[in-house]
Amino acid sequence: MSGLCLAAAGLVAALPLTGFTLSWTHSIEKTRWEEDWRVAGAALELREARIRGSGAGMEPPAGARHEDGVWRYVPSHPTHARVRLTHSPHAAGYELCADGRCRPLADLLPGIGDNAVIELSACPVR
Repeated sequence: MSGLCLAAAGLVAALPLTGFTLSWTHSIEKTRWEEDWRVAGAALELREARIRGSGAGMEPPAGARHEDGVWRYVPSHPTHARVRLTHSPHAAGYELCADGRCRPLADLLPGIGDNAVIELSACPVR
């Protein structure tokens, strides 16, 4: 079975997920950003993104639709072998939501340091 692997600074976590939402708060605009992902074989597929505002480098792309105060769009490059995120002490951390539960991404890799790069990828999970 495929799942989601997280790796940073020698730590690895394998999660039996087929879908998840990655979210964070923009460090300047303090606006929430969300992305819905799916594990698709050996890749991660970005299904939809949502921005709860705009400004400071977070303008919605062409084709985005505004619904109930949220810009929604389907990204133009949806498939990724891996996604790299920086765990910064200068911004709110990333959150991983699955099965109705959200957790700080850093909590899934206890002990990672500031500025650690967290890599997300598809992997086999038992």
